[in-house]
Amino acid sequence: MAAQSDTLAELTDLGVAIWLDDISRDRLATGNLALLMRDLHVRGVTSNPTIFAHALSTGSAYAEQVADLAVRRVSVDEAARAITTYDIRWACDVLRPVYEATAGLDGRVSIEVDPRIARDTAKTIAEARALWWMVDRPNLFIKIPATVEGLPAITQCLSEGISVNVTLIFSLARYDQVIDAYMAGLEAAAGRDVSTIASVASFFVSRVDTEVDNRLDKIGTPAAEALRGKAALANARLAYELFERKSATARWEALKVRGARPQRPLWASTSTKDPAFADTLYVTELAAPGTVNTMPEATLHATANHAKLHGDAISGTYEQSRQVFEQLEALGVHYDDVVQVLEEEGVQKFAASWRELLDTISGEMAAAGGPG
Repeated sequence: MAAQSDTLAELTDLGVAIWLDDISRDRLATGNLALLMRDLHVRGVTSNPTIFAHALSTGSAYAEQVADLAVRRVSVDEAARAITTYDIRWACDVLRPVYEATAGLDGRVSIEVDPRIARDTAKTIAEARALWWMVDRPNLFIKIPATVEGLPAITQCLSEGISVNVTLIFSLARYDQVIDAYMAGLEAAAGRDVSTIASVASFFVSRVDTEVDNRLDKIGTPAAEALRGKAALANARLAYELFERKSATARWEALKVRGARPQRPLWASTSTKDPAFADTLYVTELAAPGTVNTMPEATLHATANHAKLHGDAISGTYEQSRQVFEQLEALGVHYDDVVQVLEEEGVQKFAASWRELLDTISGEMAAAGGPG
């Protein structure tokens, strides 16, 4: 296993934090997460409604807790919170040594607010507070979608000392607002030690190529074909440029003096969906210092087994990345429309997964004699 992990060690040394984009009670109970930390340099965990829906629908690891919840006649919504926070709390404890060793930089575990409330600021804040209290671990991240309504919730939660993983970011304009929301939250954290408040900004990668390439395929020209697989990398690279630019402002410098941590860019949705692309494309080509790459386990192993790194793959690519979007625009593939569609779909898909999770829990509780 040691030889297999060399590429991942190289990635870590470059300044990329490797996080696992998956969680399940089986993974925790068998010690698999601890093994991935030991052997494959995993330093954090992300979850989402789709991941939990899958975990609940396979195996029997949750049966005992579901039965207990059914006996207590807990509502399905509360049962979902109890089940998901149980796993997240456990994962936080497993990753606590990494959190301590990195002075709170890594060792983080993310749980998302109910995605059905992504367009409701007040409910998002209330849900984030409840999840923060229920898990009760300093290395927790509350995931809040980067919708227009999510932005003030992000600021409010951070001001209260709740660390936030801002999720479902697709557009550069929205990312700019996310960075501002982060800074505003720290500025409003009066009397708090801001060094204890952390955040990452989760930029979704592969979905951008999926949407753009579908549009290019309909155009069907050689010029369109030549642009396939370029949009997602260009988008993420320009996000990193924006991260660098905003980190050089007087506003950030004032926060840095107070001990504030940078809100690291996190590359999410990093498994390639097109078999024509290398399965490690969104790892090797987005490697850069001060970033997080959260990978499904298959991508993690692929990176360990055969990825070829070539150092910092982002710095110096900005003009080339801008040209990609200029060329797409010339073909009629409009950036603003693409990212708007992706945000709407992202919210809808996670809400559908959450409903699937609730339906699974409801069925199991009913079978166990609960309210269903």
